[in-house]
Amino acid sequence: MELPSTKPYLLRALWEWCCDNGFTPHIVVQLDGRTRVPREFVKNGQIVLNIGPDATNKLQMGNELIEFQARFGGVARQISVPVDRVAMIYARENQAGMAFEIETGGDAAFGNAPAVENGESASAQLPPEPAPPAGGRPKLQRIK
Repeated sequence: MELPSTKPYLLRALWEWCCDNGFTPHIVVQLDGRTRVPREFVKNGQIVLNIGPDATNKLQMGNELIEFQARFGGVARQISVPVDRVAMIYARENQAGMAFEIETGGDAAFGNAPAVENGESASAQLPPEPAPPAGGRPKLQRIK
């Protein structure tokens, strides 16, 4: 019997830790055909999403999918991210977080990823990706 993945539980725990400590949780998503995000914000097959309470509406962090509504350029969008495509979760303010291994397979091609459609009106606002903090502070970096 295969045990269920711990990844969705770790994502929820780190999201809660960020929020409880006044940090802004962000996720890095490696796109595939199941990922529904605005393609105009994708760079190198990845997108960084602010999943903080002030940036999302109707956030659901399930065991299979992370779903929410957010505004991109003033337009409300419905976002759907498979948990297995989340490469990293971190706090924007101090870069503390956790990176995850992403399985690469036949369905991992970004080219088949559908663009999201306009959703219902949402009060969420997704700010532009901030510049990394200056100075000697440590930075979370994914190493392969």
